[in-house]
Amino acid sequence: MTDSYKKILVIQTAFIGDAILTLPLMQVLKSHYPNSPLDVVVVPRTADLFAHHPALSNIIQYDKRGIDKGVMGFWRLRNRLRAEHYDLIIVPHRSLRSALLTWSLKPAMSIGFDNSEGRKLFKKAVHYDASSHEIERNCSLLGPLNLPVHSTELPRLYPSSDDRQVVQTVITETGMIRYKNIIGLAPGTIWNTKRWPAERFALVCSQAASERTAVVLLGGKEDEALCREITAAAHSFHVFSVAGRLNLLQSAEMIRRCSVVLTNDSAPMHMAVAMQTPVIAIFGATIPGFGFAPRGPHDIVLETNGLPCRPCSIHGGNRCPIKTFDCMLSITPEAVLKKLNLP
Repeated sequence: MTDSYKKILVIQTAFIGDAILTLPLMQVLKSHYPNSPLDVVVVPRTADLFAHHPALSNIIQYDKRGIDKGVMGFWRLRNRLRAEHYDLIIVPHRSLRSALLTWSLKPAMSIGFDNSEGRKLFKKAVHYDASSHEIERNCSLLGPLNLPVHSTELPRLYPSSDDRQVVQTVITETGMIRYKNIIGLAPGTIWNTKRWPAERFALVCSQAASERTAVVLLGGKEDEALCREITAAAHSFHVFSVAGRLNLLQSAEMIRRCSVVLTNDSAPMHMAVAMQTPVIAIFGATIPGFGFAPRGPHDIVLETNGLPCRPCSIHGGNRCPIKTFDCMLSITPEAVLKKLNLP
């Protein structure tokens, strides 16, 4: 065991999926320092994800694009955190701002990645292994502490009893309660080249939905129109949309109620892993080799191998660079339905 730390901070102000994949790091960290408060700095959009997590003491929001934007917002956060006297700070986020914030707090130990823009500001910079899964990469930040790391650690989310009640009410009011099985579909994503076509999701809905099986479309407010389009095109009374009706942990609870979730390479994929619901993930512009594939024991990735144009970018884009979209169009509804293994 390494030195003891009295108070620990993790800084991760990235997207929802990145935030979820930081949880294994924090879970392992807490298991080795059970008596040390562990706080996390996150953006408002992801803050709800961390609520009720037993590894965490405080969730500190940093609205870097809103009320905390600019130098004054950074300074307010710095002063707030400095009053907490953290002696260990771990930073999976690789921005210069996160590194500067860490350096300004002057902890006894700070750890970040060696490809961070502010890597020289950390006391220890760990090699960022692009060939590893993101969970393993994040947990590698524990290396300088000489802590054993379990590579099989998966993220966990903890919806509250209120979250569960909200979901139960939605299931009852929509009529999903009468079905023996619920299949989840999450068709949204920020990037168009990571989105399987809406008409194909609709075809899967129409074939998968039945008197015994409901299909529920999941997503945020930004996905409402897409989910309405798919629901209408499915022409089935057994297809429902809850897009925009649930917060993050309520969405996670709805995912827990599903037997399987079909999703693009997007945040719901990671939420499903955290809720131990099997995932069928469709990868187009991006590849599992980037380190963000689902890690559950029954998870499946569908992708088109052998294309010289793939991957075309790290995060995806707004349009196919060569205007064929073969990576997605080669994945048929029939192939997806076969993996769903419907009765």
